Amino acid sequence: MGEFELIQRYFARGPAPGQRTAGVTLGVGDDCALLQPAPGMQLAVSCDMLVEGRHFLSTVDPARLGHKALAVNLSDLAACGARPLAFTLALSMPEVHTAWLEGFSRGLFALADAHGCELVGGDTTRGPLNLCITVFGEVPAPGSPRPALLRSGAQVGDDLYVSGSLGLARLALEVFRGTVSASAELFEAARSRMEQPTPRVALGQALRGVASAAVDVSDGLLGDLGHVLRASRVGARIDTPVAMQLIADNDLLTGGEGHFSSDFLLECVLAGGDDYELAFTAPTAARDAVQAAAHATATPVTRIGVIEAAPGLRLVDAAGQPLERRYASFDHFA
Repeated sequence: MGEFELIQRYFARGPAPGQRTAGVTLGVGDDCALLQPAPGMQLAVSCDMLVEGRHFLSTVDPARLGHKALAVNLSDLAACGARPLAFTLALSMPEVHTAWLEGFSRGLFALADAHGCELVGGDTTRGPLNLCITVFGEVPAPGSPRPALLRSGAQVGDDLYVSGSLGLARLALEVFRGTVSASAELFEAARSRMEQPTPRVALGQALRGVASAAVDVSDGLLGDLGHVLRASRVGARIDTPVAMQLIADNDLLTGGEGHFSSDFLLECVLAGGDDYELAFTAPTAARDAVQAAAHATATPVTRIGVIEAAPGLRLVDAAGQPLERRYASFDHFA
């Protein structure tokens, strides 16, 4: 099978007549796609690469990999509060494997359809398995009452929140590495979180005009929150007993799988990575609005700390005393 037949068979499906995604005026089939944001909107653009052996294991189900390849990009749009429009896919693969392509494209398009995000172009080539997606969204232009969420808006006194749960993806990775063991049920739940993350797109849009800053948690909560603190020129305090509930509330962990040490679970929460939840800040006066956004999007949120004036990030225990242990989030070149 040649390159163009591959593209035509698995990726050049195009929208149904009359169903083209709003904002996309020309999709697959030309030298460039053409996008037109709605009046008063601006484009939000993000790009992520997934490399076999670095971001995913060779044993991953291809449908799950198709889902994750797009999900990690949609998570970036979520952190900006953007509505997805379209994406491109650059795919390098050592050979044409039809069963793999069928599964990958099925998982990719299932998530794309769920978010109204159209594939509008890309590239394929022979080489090591490598996936690179660029996603495009739209968000209100500056001056709007509900503008894009940025990393630079956190203010002293703001509450610090995290959506969903953290740590299960790291738990799955450690099971794969053989450093811990888990029941089949717990492992499958954790593996699903690692391989099929849920991008919080609806929550991100609901938080525009409510949250003061946001970031998606991809490399670990502490590392990603650090980007917000530096951009906003503030510090933060995290109450670790509250943060622990982001993983400890899991029924599989509390129902007989509680043999993991609290130190290990806290590391999974704070530095695990691959969670693709949102960490965000909001004024204390917006607590009701935050809960309304969470309820409207069926996404739980947990208030885990506060923004402070002193630079840096401080972890405290139940008595408010500082923790001495340090946690390192993921870094590709560390």
